[in-house]
Amino acid sequence: MTTASDSTVRDPDVLRADMVRALRDQDGITSEPVAAAFAAVPRHRFAPDAPLELAYDLHRTVPVKKDEHGLDISVMSAAHLQAVMLEQADIEPGMRVLEIGSGGYNAALIQELVGGDGAVTTVDIDRDIIDRARLCLDDAGYGQVKTVLADGETGVPDGAPYDRIIVTAAAWVIPTSWISGLTAKGRLVVPLTMCGTTRSIAFDRDDDGLISRSYGLARFVPMQGEGAAEERKAMLRDGVALQTDDVRVPLNAQALNHALDTPRLERWSGAAYELPDELELYLTLNLSSAARLHADKDAVEHGLVEASALYGVPALVSEDSIAYRTRRENEDTGGFESGVIAHGPQAEALAEEYVHVLRRWAQDHRRRGAATFRYLPGAAPTPLPRDAVRRRHGIVTVAWN
Repeated sequence: MTTASDSTVRDPDVLRADMVRALRDQDGITSEPVAAAFAAVPRHRFAPDAPLELAYDLHRTVPVKKDEHGLDISVMSAAHLQAVMLEQADIEPGMRVLEIGSGGYNAALIQELVGGDGAVTTVDIDRDIIDRARLCLDDAGYGQVKTVLADGETGVPDGAPYDRIIVTAAAWVIPTSWISGLTAKGRLVVPLTMCGTTRSIAFDRDDDGLISRSYGLARFVPMQGEGAAEERKAMLRDGVALQTDDVRVPLNAQALNHALDTPRLERWSGAAYELPDELELYLTLNLSSAARLHADKDAVEHGLVEASALYGVPALVSEDSIAYRTRRENEDTGGFESGVIAHGPQAEALAEEYVHVLRRWAQDHRRRGAATFRYLPGAAPTPLPRDAVRRRHGIVTVAWN
């Protein structure tokens, strides 16, 4: 984070004020109540082992706990993402709020928003995390926040119904307990993962289900316990992998790995490449057999795959072929043009479908907020509609405006 006070400043009050100003400048904070909450809560008190500059960085997470492989299983989320989700939640004084996935800091922010007449409960499945949250909350002066050790899949019935439920771990499912735990006009803010892509979605209750009011980019550690992800992953070779949670997508690692050794087919769409997060979401939910292609730096540098796969790119796969998005400079399309790289016996057909989807997005949906998500609990219909994503307790459908 670049601030007017220079990163050498060691005064946490100065760093916190700089953080709030920067969050305003970057539209993370858009309301006075959220600004006041961030200004009030000493973020560094919830990251006592982290350097002050890391604690107050807008876009970096603070590691809290790792697994036996050294992977993060709990972090203090980036301040910018926390601000965006709290703005999505639109919390008012006096509300009852449940946070699923605890760290302490976000719960303290919520307590500032609900005030003395409101109530905040934070729950986590990991005793180390909930004990740490309790210590940090008490140390920072937020003893009124209730901490609960439990699996967030079941919610916290003691305290329901809640005006708001905020989930701070990447969720593959929306359990019925979250919906039944909301008031009739309640709101659920959840980082929902679909086909390997996560978005923070603000859902309001809508009859028996949920309807989205906003969504945005999000990256979280995955949910643990009963709500853990059911993703499938196929390692094609060292440094190259595919992942998806759609059971309809074939992941034949041997055949797809062989496809990468066949000549590459390039097709260009003539459509502008911009708003990459919105395009990524549209591709993920509109390609007929979508997975997410990941590649490491070595695979890219050796020319095996394009740089678009470094952070994951929507891929269209068949049993023996694969296609994925790339881009090139083109002044006629405003700077960059979307294109497709395809490999394998079905490369031509996959590239044709992929280019068609790229053009359709550019023509009809090239703007932010074009998607409306609905969550419908209960058994999924057979066959599953093309615009639907199956979940364990229901389906998610997406309409594009």
